[in-house]
Amino acid sequence: MHQVFRAAAACALILLAWPTAGQTPAPLRAFNPHPEGAPATEALRSFAAAVQAGTQGRYRIQFLPHAAIGEQALALQMLKAGEIDVAGIDADPLSDTIPTLEAFHLPFLFSGAAHMFRHLDGPMGQRFAEKLKASGYVVLGWYNGGGSYFYCAEKPITRQSDMAGLRVRVRNVDAHAEMVRLLGAVPVTMPDKEVLEGFRSSKIDCAEGTMVDYEAGALYKAARYMLLDQHMISPEALVVSTRLWNRLGAEDQRAFLDAGKASALLMRRLWEQRMSAARTALTKEGVQFSPVADFSPYVRRMAPLYKKYTAHPDVRGDLLTIISEQ
Repeated sequence: MHQVFRAAAACALILLAWPTAGQTPAPLRAFNPHPEGAPATEALRSFAAAVQAGTQGRYRIQFLPHAAIGEQALALQMLKAGEIDVAGIDADPLSDTIPTLEAFHLPFLFSGAAHMFRHLDGPMGQRFAEKLKASGYVVLGWYNGGGSYFYCAEKPITRQSDMAGLRVRVRNVDAHAEMVRLLGAVPVTMPDKEVLEGFRSSKIDCAEGTMVDYEAGALYKAARYMLLDQHMISPEALVVSTRLWNRLGAEDQRAFLDAGKASALLMRRLWEQRMSAARTALTKEGVQFSPVADFSPYVRRMAPLYKKYTAHPDVRGDLLTIISEQ
């Protein structure tokens, strides 16, 4: 009964949004998991303005509160059902649709964001977009989801062997936990909101996350040593529903594509600026940064994890392509 009601509600929303002759379409509904002021949020607002200008006002975008939906997996379901029209989505939930994207969860895979975007802006990203379109989502641009670093409370990590036996907080992602185990440490799954208390209560010795989140969450107050390894870099996709896409005319589709491309490039610039500002602030707070002199000991330990993914026929080719171009 609940599923029937949900389907009926979705249909009602679509019918309400569909314009009759002479009417301007109702505002499109957009979801973004980031708060106001975040680079992705600013880029999405720029996208909305460009869409309105590019379609001469035929399409306008209104934003749902960033906490209105919660799990991004639910946002994907709502996109497919036509309950929302535009969204920014992490690679993690998208990999349930495209197994190849699971390769983008692997550690020490990309040398930097530019390396990742060479693939996403090229033939590999185009293949991803074609598969996503067949599943109900049209990719208009790839955002920078940020690079992850290790940061610790008691001592700096200056080489791979320093991680032996440390309790390292990770998100609930299998590849993250396996990475920590392969590095000789102990993974501890913990929600973002509990990390600071985890350090204060000595439940964890280290954690991993973006430098921006580390600075914004004041985690440096409990963990002042950061390894500049950028062990994982992940993308986010700016997508619209195929329900919306299929009712756009060719001129409006071009306007959406142009706005998406410009939005992606803007987001990447804003992210780099935010990263630079975070590092400057953290340096003033006394955070000690340790560069990685040699990545090879870290990469060698990832061999079992890479082997697991290269065994997947839908992942092997793209993963080997990325590795070969490091």
